[in-house]
Amino acid sequence: MGAGLPLFVWDVHPTLFTIGPIEVRYYGLMWALGFIISAYIISNIMKREGYPEKMFDSFFWYALLSTVIGSRLGHCLFYDPGYYLTHPVEILYIHQGGMASHGAAVGLLIGLWLFSKKNKLPYIWSLDRIGILVAISGTLVRIGNFMNSEIFGRPTSLPWGVEFVMSNEWNALYKGLPCHPTQLYEALAYLIIFVVMVWLYYRKDLARRRPGAMFGIFLIALFGIRFLIEFIKNPQEDFEVGMILNMGQLLSIPFIIAGCVLLYRAYHVPEKKIAKK
Repeated sequence: MGAGLPLFVWDVHPTLFTIGPIEVRYYGLMWALGFIISAYIISNIMKREGYPEKMFDSFFWYALLSTVIGSRLGHCLFYDPGYYLTHPVEILYIHQGGMASHGAAVGLLIGLWLFSKKNKLPYIWSLDRIGILVAISGTLVRIGNFMNSEIFGRPTSLPWGVEFVMSNEWNALYKGLPCHPTQLYEALAYLIIFVVMVWLYYRKDLARRRPGAMFGIFLIALFGIRFLIEFIKNPQEDFEVGMILNMGQLLSIPFIIAGCVLLYRAYHVPEKKIAKK
């Protein structure tokens, strides 16, 4: 396979600690940390723009519930619909794992639409600002995937290849081989997107000057990177083996197209003049 001995051996158990029957995993901790940081950021944004505190509470719950529900349904319906449609109760078994980022994106879009409608805000207001939160949350979730030794890449001869000892994915085939740590590739990429989004919002005030531009840039960058990294990532489900484009790539294409449309529209209308404070 063109891969030598692994330089890095990753042999960390996904469970951080247990208290009686309660198991705390790194993955769940990363999800929780993502929501905490996101809550702090959106609270800061709303204070900066002069919105009441009760609007923050509304935003938080709409975003939280829609993300969790969307990511779980996305996994069940995008990657294994046959099984879950015949075992619908198991859709509720979130503790067993199985969350899809594309499902989270769809769920979040619906949740933000409901939030915007309830609070009489333009939908694009919510979309432009959510990219900041999703980018940093995505960074942390991918670190959680790394801690779980899951969704890693194909074997590689590159010096930073990692052997995932604890993984159940492709374990017999890739045992002892260095593989692309694609979780860390994505985590680094999403962190860069987060920094860019923060710069565009706080320094360039792009969200107010050109509504839709920030969300367009976010969609193109995040799902474009996801599309490219999928080429070196192992299939998540057996049905993806042999596909030219896997499910993650097929689901990314509509988001990339939507981002291009939003960016085009944002820069083909007059720029809004913002009074300096």
